[in-house]
Amino acid sequence: MVRDELFITVPSLFRCPISLDVMKSPVSLSTGVTYDRSSIQKWLDNGNNTCPATMQVLHSKDFVPNHTLQRLIQIWSNSVRHRSDSPVQLVPSLSPDQARDLIKEIETNPEDCLECMSKMVSFARESEENRKFLARIDGFVLLLVDFLGSSNANFLALEQVVRVLDLIVSEYEDRKQLVNSMLKSDRDCFSSILLVLQRGSTESRIGSARVLESIAIDAESKLLIAEKDGLLSELIRTLSSETDPVMMESTLSCLIAISVPRRIRPKIVRLGIVKQLTKLLSDPNSSVSVTEKVLKLLEMASSCKEGKSEICENSDCVSAIVQKMLKVSSTATEHAVTILWSVCYFSRDDRAQITVTKNNGLTKILVVMQSNCSPAVRQLAGDLLKIFRVSSKSCLSSYDTKTTHIMPF
Repeated sequence: MVRDELFITVPSLFRCPISLDVMKSPVSLSTGVTYDRSSIQKWLDNGNNTCPATMQVLHSKDFVPNHTLQRLIQIWSNSVRHRSDSPVQLVPSLSPDQARDLIKEIETNPEDCLECMSKMVSFARESEENRKFLARIDGFVLLLVDFLGSSNANFLALEQVVRVLDLIVSEYEDRKQLVNSMLKSDRDCFSSILLVLQRGSTESRIGSARVLESIAIDAESKLLIAEKDGLLSELIRTLSSETDPVMMESTLSCLIAISVPRRIRPKIVRLGIVKQLTKLLSDPNSSVSVTEKVLKLLEMASSCKEGKSEICENSDCVSAIVQKMLKVSSTATEHAVTILWSVCYFSRDDRAQITVTKNNGLTKILVVMQSNCSPAVRQLAGDLLKIFRVSSKSCLSSYDTKTTHIMPF
């Protein structure tokens, strides 16, 4: 066998979920997921407190060497070295030329391209270099869009197309061209994405949410996505039925991107998003990132009268918002203060004000005033303090907004 023709498929178990390279020093977190030591150490050193694969909050940042997996990788490496009669050199399952040939096959026979698309997914997963290579092949991304817009596409192949798009869309330079192609009236790309969201595997559904977020780049694209029958309702339904943390976070990010135009927010409220977000906010196992995104969406919902009304009627929602203040992150706290300002100060809703008071919200708002928050959030907190009528028995009765310390209790 000619050396250039030797292609070695690396077992996925041997790849680090972060770098996608074969692990040199595999270590396991408390979640049970194994990473290469250098990759996970960099992740933790950057201030993250979650498992990258599961997004679970880490109760301990210690990791344990996975000696069993390291021995398996060594055995596999030795066998590859023995077959090649030279030091092992891991190469992609496809060469760039082979990838080009596969694209030609897909163009020639799009009805029977499942195997080709599966190979393209594997190739794109191999490395960032491969993803950039595919994104820069003239016409390849638009070929994928054509496939999405096809009315008779094979569903399994459709899943693979979504996965490839998810992997390479961030590397595609002409994002506007991609969006315009997907929004063309003679294509029904959103129906295909909705189908994958409804029936696909977890991985392909994650890809669908990410692709939607990637093309929601301006008001027109966001509105067209929101107007697609069943698309927003399916994303919101996912929040109630999904347990996979990556899927959950991808769905929340997608909804945030789509809901930037104010005219979309009443629609997501009518579809029941406040109820679903309340459940997520009340879950003690939600990660920091998920909690921040949930509060961000609630903040967006609270900017319309329908959202304010739903939040005020749901005392569990207001209670959960207060509970998350000062307990998750500064970002989460700022979102929470903004929501409370909308329902308690702007709307002057008695129900929300009573719930805030019952949950020790006034003390938390006071602490926010004393914290290193942004001037805008400090102003919102000050507005909130002014509207609460504090009785003489309250621990805050002697509070003066000009003080720079917290009164002892």
